[in-house]
Amino acid sequence: MAIFLDTGKVDEIKKFHDYGIIRGVTTNPSILIKEGLGTNLKELKKKFIEIADLINPLPLSLEVTSNETSEMFEQAELFAGWADNINVKITIHGPNGELNNLKVINQLENKKNIRVNVTAMMSAQQCYLAAQAGATYVSIFGGRINNMGYDSNKEIYILRNLLDKFNLNSKIIVGSTREIINITQWLNSGAHIVTCHPSFLEGMLIHPYTKETVQMFLNYGNKIKK
Repeated sequence: MAIFLDTGKVDEIKKFHDYGIIRGVTTNPSILIKEGLGTNLKELKKKFIEIADLINPLPLSLEVTSNETSEMFEQAELFAGWADNINVKITIHGPNGELNNLKVINQLENKKNIRVNVTAMMSAQQCYLAAQAGATYVSIFGGRINNMGYDSNKEIYILRNLLDKFNLNSKIIVGSTREIINITQWLNSGAHIVTCHPSFLEGMLIHPYTKETVQMFLNYGNKIKK
């Protein structure tokens, strides 16, 4: 079980990578825009290669920006060629339910040896089919599932049982983290990986009683003669 960092900010990635507590990095177009990392592919290429090199051999997931079959193939091969530890993110289907994405996923994994992280999934059944298509990672959006009134922990539990029962090698990534408690709950429910914003890791680490206790130890320590 592992935690990935969901960001494109190199300084944040370096900080938590140096701590030794992350096992990969995920990004998507909305993150890149919100974090002000640029919209120019040449600029982004430089940044992604920097991140891939920084965390190597840990995986970095980059998402294609098109739902056209030929462009998905083209971008996937382009991104994967930037570094050996880059995985390509592709949504399970298009905005109108187009299913050609599965063909792309299957061929990238099984014919071109490009690792795919299938994303934007909201149910165990979607993830199961993506796993059958050969996906290295199946990304389910736990926070959005909860927002729709369903139980994300139940979906993760069902999905993990299906993968184990049918000997499917896909790893479950749970994203759309809304609360710090989501992380340990989802890992406990069977997720192989939870990806989250850096602020959630700081929230997991820093505890008010720990701060109070450390200060108490220091106060007593100062009374010991050196």
